[in-house]
Order: sequence, then structure tokens, then C-alpha cells
Amino acid sequence: MNNYFKVENQRLVRLYDSEKLWVEPWGENSFRVRATHMEAMQNEDWALLPPEDIEADIRIYEEKAVIKNGKISAEITNGGKITFFNSKGEILLEEFVRKRDKRDDVKEFKSALNIEAREFKPILGGDYQLTLRFESHPNEKIFGMGQYQQSNLDLKNCTLELAHRNSQSTVPFALSSLGYGFLWNNPAIGKVAFSKNITEWFVQSTKQLDFWITSGDTPAEIEKQYAKATGTVPMMPDYAMGFWQCKLRYQTQEELLNVAREYKRRNLPISVIVIDYFHWTNQGDWKFDLDYWPDPDGMIQELKEMGIELMISIWPTVDKTSENYEEMLQKGLLVRTDRGIRTTMDFLGNTVFFDATNPDARKYVWEKAKKNYYDKGTNLFWLDEAEPEYSIYDFDNYRYHKGPNVQVGNIYPAMYAKTFFDGMKEEGHEGIINLVRSAWAGSQRYGALVWSGDIDSSFKSLRNQFSIGLNMGLAGIPWWTTDIGGFHGGYPDDPSFRECIVRWFQFGAFCSVFRLHGDREPHSEPLGTSGGGLRDSGADNEVWSYGEEAYNIFKKYMTIRENLRPYITKLMVEAHQDGTPPMRPLFYDFPKDKEAWDIEDTYMFGPDILVAPIFYEGERSRKLYLPEGQVWKDVNTHKTYEGGQFIECSAPLESIPVFLREGSELSVNLFEE
Repeated sequence: MNNYFKVENQRLVRLYDSEKLWVEPWGENSFRVRATHMEAMQNEDWALLPPEDIEADIRIYEEKAVIKNGKISAEITNGGKITFFNSKGEILLEEFVRKRDKRDDVKEFKSALNIEAREFKPILGGDYQLTLRFESHPNEKIFGMGQYQQSNLDLKNCTLELAHRNSQSTVPFALSSLGYGFLWNNPAIGKVAFSKNITEWFVQSTKQLDFWITSGDTPAEIEKQYAKATGTVPMMPDYAMGFWQCKLRYQTQEELLNVAREYKRRNLPISVIVIDYFHWTNQGDWKFDLDYWPDPDGMIQELKEMGIELMISIWPTVDKTSENYEEMLQKGLLVRTDRGIRTTMDFLGNTVFFDATNPDARKYVWEKAKKNYYDKGTNLFWLDEAEPEYSIYDFDNYRYHKGPNVQVGNIYPAMYAKTFFDGMKEEGHEGIINLVRSAWAGSQRYGALVWSGDIDSSFKSLRNQFSIGLNMGLAGIPWWTTDIGGFHGGYPDDPSFRECIVRWFQFGAFCSVFRLHGDREPHSEPLGTSGGGLRDSGADNEVWSYGEEAYNIFKKYMTIRENLRPYITKLMVEAHQDGTPPMRPLFYDFPKDKEAWDIEDTYMFGPDILVAPIFYEGERSRKLYLPEGQVWKDVNTHKTYEGGQFIECSAPLESIPVFLREGSELSVNLFEE
């Protein structure tokens, strides 16, 4: 008889000393693992959705217990070590344990190091610091995890902060080349190190360990199971698949309308135009400043008649002079500080973020936005500052309705997206999509379209966006975009920057959302000293702002994007149904091609289009790899090539290398202006 284990409701339970450990089936070929030293296990599901009832095969032996669910099994020794196996009996993931154990019934490797796999370090008078350790496989490749401003697609040997910052979003799902997916289902602040000798997950403060693991024969199978466990995006509305025009910032209603009219006069395809921040009377009022936007209803109506949707910028900041501040303070709807003055962001005013983890705060903010924007016909919101962007990232100083930031802080952007998703859904709105500057696991089910934040306007930054976009898709966020041209800087008359934005625009045409934005130089002056006149504006950022050569290239890729709309619609159906990312590394579609796992500069846009962006100034040709087992056609030259080889490809300024898979229904004619 084994006294360490018992079975409860298809759950394998291990009890030893103060630790309770649960391993249970949670979706097809998947387990959820939880452990705690508290009195009881928390019931919070965080990123996970409730699973379907699955009957696991659980067996308890003299020296261990084994639980099996489809293609995955977990073995737990009497000493508590967990090892996960695939359907072939091969190790997927194994806890790192180095300790002595004098118990006769614990038959494990003995070590004087005395290191536990699951280390709960008590915080005096409170909860626990937590470290989870796994053995490291030297040849493993790891992808996903969200967006970090670096050029590494393979995250093996990287250390990542588990925290949000402007341009950084932690979405802690890792896809392994060994055939598993791993979700760190804990929104606490921490870090993960995918080191050569060990993998360590660490958080500063928590009540329990919580992770989800799945096994699959292909990356696509793993992604599908992950999407089923955490949710998928809604079906993207048709208009969102076209071109989005944005800049920092249109200062008046007439300026914005004139830009929209000029796009129509030039017969250029445009789907969305954006009103950026400080169009409002005050941060936290959530309404138009009528001095600069005198007729929002008429403006929105004119845009709709032109076939253009309007996106409105929303900030979660509430200025202490806002008409809503005192009421929100009294009702407990604002983020709190544990020390110091209650100002969480100092930007053109002393502001405090609304507490998106509080359902009452979410309802309050939506009701303001509904009255002042949605009811006027605005169906698209830009949820900026979503991390939130604290002026000082002292995560231990902020406290939410849900708990201290160090324990729950990473859930904030998901709850911010949920604020508007729930409100619009209650109004009967379908195809909800809102642009958000940050995300956590599960954000996708709230219609989150994530962009990569306030990034530098440079080729180096462009290279980072390539890896970010692919890893975000693999982390379960299929709707992703970037500021074409970058955000910080860039002079429209500078030949070097013109080349950079041309190459960025070409890449952007093959992203999930095709969106031009940026804070161009030089700036204009503010129009006033309060409200919508308080903030200055960047230089022009329309497609005709960069000279005739760039304009003609932009038109070409806008036309290509329009031609591909039926194809993109199919990609969005797959994202909605199965969580399939429209942008993905070559190995996603060609997992048996070993070379494809090493390619970090070329990607698939859906199953049929291979895209090879240009990432370096002055580059007019590049080497690229074509996956094996296929024949590929160059859309620029119409030449065909057998897959399984590297080729040198021409890349004049007016085009980037793009190839069609033979057998595709797409025609090279779609890529001509």
C-alpha cells in the first residue's frame, strides 16, 4: 500500500508534510498541476477555461504513481519528483531534484546539494516565494512567451522577466521542439530562465504553484490544444483586415477628416483611421473635448459614409482633477499604492490607473466609454497604457482589488481588454476587436489585438519585431501588429528613414493587422493649454508623406493587401476556430524539416505564402531557405524552385522576396499593382 497518493475526482493527489500536490486532466492530452503549502488549494483558474470531463488512467504503485491522459502521462515518485512522458514513453519534461532522502521507499538519485524542484520559500508573516526547476535538454528549442524586445526567436538560453512594461508583454506559454507546450498559469511578477543547465520559473510572491502542460505530435496540434484550454479570438471583422491609418496625433476633427478625404480622393484603400490620445477634456473623463472635436456624431457618420471605421484611444489613467476622480476614489475603483503618494503615472498630470481587476471598476469605465463613444457609433477602441505603464516599475508598491501587484499584476491587461469586450458583448456587438498595448495568457478571448508598444524607429528595432510577432502568435495571441516605421522618431524627409519605413511597410502588409503609426519628427506645437489642446503632435505620417518613390511602393503593398483579403479571411477563421497564428515560423507548417527549426529570418503568412523581409539598410538581395517537400514560386520573378535548399534572392527597394507554395489557389497576379 502506498500512503503518499490518493485519487479524488479523476485527480491524482499527493500529500506529504505541508504540501498538497494535484495532477489532473485538463483538456485533450493535457494536465494541470497545482501545489500549495496553504490550508487549501485556490480555485482561481486564471488563464484557463473550465475543461471538459475527461477520464484519466490513474495507477498507484509501491514506489510511484502514474496518471495518463491521451498522449501525455505523468509519473510521480514517492519522493515527489514529477516526470512527463509522451505517447512513445519519451521524456518531455522532468523536474530538477538534487537531494538526500533517507526514506527506504524513495528510490531516487542521491545528492548532497539538497535542491528541491518545487521550492516554496516562506515570506515572513505572509505567502511564499516560489521556484520551480526542470532539467534542461541541451538541444531543445523554445518559442512563444510573448513579446520581448530582442531578436531571438528561439528562447533557449534566454532569461525573461515575467512582467509587463511598455513594449514588453509576458504571455507565459512556451512551445518546445521536444513536443510539449507549457503554460505558467500564475500572474505573479517574476522571471524564467531557459538555461543550458537548468530551467527555472520564479515568482516573488504567490500562494501556490500552477501550470498546464500538453503533448502533441506537431506544433499545430499543441497550439490547438492550448487554444482550447485558454480560448480563441473572435472572428475578425472584415474591415479590420485592410489598411489602418494612424499617427501621433491628429489634433482636430477637421485635420482627421481631411486626411480621410485625401485617402478617398487618391482612391487608396483604407479601412480604419485613428484618433490618438489627448482628444479628451481630461484623463479619466473619457469624452471628446468639443473645442477641438465639435461634432463627433457628424464626424463618425461622414467616416462611415466613406467606408472608414474610427478607432478611439482610451487611457486607463485618471487625473486627480478629473470629474470622475473623487467618485472613483470613494468607490475603491483605483489602483492603490502601499507607500508614498498615490500617483501611479506622472504624465501631463498626476494620475492613477483605474483598477481593471475590480469588476465594479470595469463596469464604471465601460459605462463612461459607452455613453461618450460607443453610443455615437465608435466600435473600435485603442486600449493604450495597458501594462499599466507605471512611471516607476516598483511592482511591490501597487495593490489591486484582486491582490498585490507582485501576486496578480500580470492579469491587468487581460482585465482591461475584458472591460470593453464584456461591455460590447452585452450590447450585442459581434466581431469585437480592440487594440491593446499588452496582453497575458487568455487575453485573446477578449478580442485583444496586441501591438508591440513604443519602439524605436530603426532597422534594429524592425528585426526585433519579426521575432516578437512570431513568438506572440505561438504564445496564443494570433492578432498582432506593430507601428510601421517604429514609434520613436523618424524624419519623413530623411532618406535613411524612408528606406526603413518602406521595408517595414512591406513586412506590415503580411502581418495580422496592417497598421501605420509613429511619432514623427519634427513636432508641431500644442494648440492650447488644457484638454485636447494640451499635447503637441508629430510630423505627417500618411503614405504620401515620404516622397514619390516611397508612395508608389506603399500603394503597391496596399493593393497586395487588398487582393489578399479573401485569403486573410480564411486565416482569421482558422485563428478563431483553432487558435492558429496567421504569422508563424517555417517549422509550424513543416515540422519534419529539421532545417526549418533553425530559420529565424523568414516566416509563413498562412499555409501558402512564404515571406522573407529585408532587415538591413542598403540590402538589395538576401539568402533564404525554402522548406523541403514543396515547389515554390517567386511572386516577383515567377521563377520556381524545389524546396529543401537555400537560394540567393533579389530584393530591390520596391519589393521583398515572397514565394507561393505550389498547389495554392493563390495567383502571382495578386502580388502585382
